[in-house]
Amino acid sequence: MIVAIRMAGRIGLPPQEEKILYAIRLRKKYACILLNDKEKQILEKVKNRISFGEIDKETLRLLIAQRGRRPGNKPIKESSDLIAKKLEEENKLNELGIKPFFSLNPPRGGFRRSTKSLYPRGILGENKNINEILRRML
Repeated sequence: MIVAIRMAGRIGLPPQEEKILYAIRLRKKYACILLNDKEKQILEKVKNRISFGEIDKETLRLLIAQRGRRPGNKPIKESSDLIAKKLEEENKLNELGIKPFFSLNPPRGGFRRSTKSLYPRGILGENKNINEILRRML
């Protein structure tokens, strides 16, 4: 499963990229979504605005427990382990009755690298350290 986090705001965004980000529900800065491995092609088109990578099971469980919401902004009362297992079985968040996006905070301690460069020098694009960044944003 892939996690994608929008790192850039709306200023100076080309209209085509804005439409793509709006369609995949990354509508504001520090919004987060979960995608299947098949949907990775969409992220390549906007890799200069987002950071994405493979999410591990523990980070997924923490994300659902701390930031998961039902429609109407109601908190989730079920076990996050159960929901994480269902997500791994190719279920979508909408089918489980959970909002398909998560709102995050800016990372505690700031970003370790540039927010304007791609992964080896910065945090944008496909990032191997996405789990560390995501945990600091919860």
